Amino acid sequence: MKSSGGIKTGYSLGTLLSIDEILRFSNLANNYENVHSLWVPETWGREAFSTLGAISQVATRPKLGTAILNIYSRTPSTIAMGGITLDILSGNRTLLGLGVSTRAIVEGWHGIAFDRPLARMREIVGLLQLIWTGNPVSFKGDFFSLSNFKLLHSPPRPSIPIFLAAVNPLMIALSLSVAAGILLYLRPFNALRSTVQKIRDEITRPFELASVFICSISDIYPDRARKRAAKTLAFYVSVGAYYRTLISNSGFTDETETIVEEYNKRGLDAASNVVSDNLLDDIAICGDYEHARRSLHRFISTGITLPILQINPVKGEDIQESFNKLLETFSNE
Repeated sequence: MKSSGGIKTGYSLGTLLSIDEILRFSNLANNYENVHSLWVPETWGREAFSTLGAISQVATRPKLGTAILNIYSRTPSTIAMGGITLDILSGNRTLLGLGVSTRAIVEGWHGIAFDRPLARMREIVGLLQLIWTGNPVSFKGDFFSLSNFKLLHSPPRPSIPIFLAAVNPLMIALSLSVAAGILLYLRPFNALRSTVQKIRDEITRPFELASVFICSISDIYPDRARKRAAKTLAFYVSVGAYYRTLISNSGFTDETETIVEEYNKRGLDAASNVVSDNLLDDIAICGDYEHARRSLHRFISTGITLPILQINPVKGEDIQESFNKLLETFSNE
């Protein structure tokens, strides 16, 4: 076990990594006390709970989070069962990250109406908290009706911490009232700083301020690392209307318009080539390790309490050496 020094850090293990690579990283993470949590996304690749269940048998110490589950493709009862199953497997280490996703994904890929996301989120969080008491739940709301539903297996603990992925002010406000923390993403530096300050001014209880950062680092191929990060950023700008609007309104209108134009005309590689250094450094942690260290400290200066590094592997790097260097670097900060 490495020393208890270093910045408390989470890691997002997404679809750019194979299952073998995810399990390898998760095993290595056991050796670093500053690794707070491992997070798995879910959109159109791997299913989150089953992936985290496998991770739970390899990573025996870090907390395990969904970042994020959308609130349309599962019922509250199914989410509740997934949460306690992972809690049983992991010894009470589950963190449940929830989000509303987008209309295109919810309606186009799941065939469910994207209706009143804020109200749906509020109802689902309330239901999860009721179900996790282990008592029978009868409920009739705007979206769901339950009649005497009770978990067969007693929950290992009274509740599982819920984090809400939030872009707009209304979802941020909801997270402050019902959640244990917030998950921010693709928020440029000044927008991140102002958002965090507003939250700190309003919240008076323990509350985790987590922010996910695109992360691609290499001392051998720093330019490739920046290009890999730019490609991920260009993808989200091009296909994610919420994030595009957020970034555009943060002083990057011309950049976002150019990225989308290139994406529509020539594809993702072309779009990534027009991501400016200024935009990339305002959102991502990328390049060589010294630059990455400075970037991480800059983002932490905004007041976030949990940086989560979304691993974007660099082509040509030995993945094992890359994992070791990444974990070692931030354990010594």
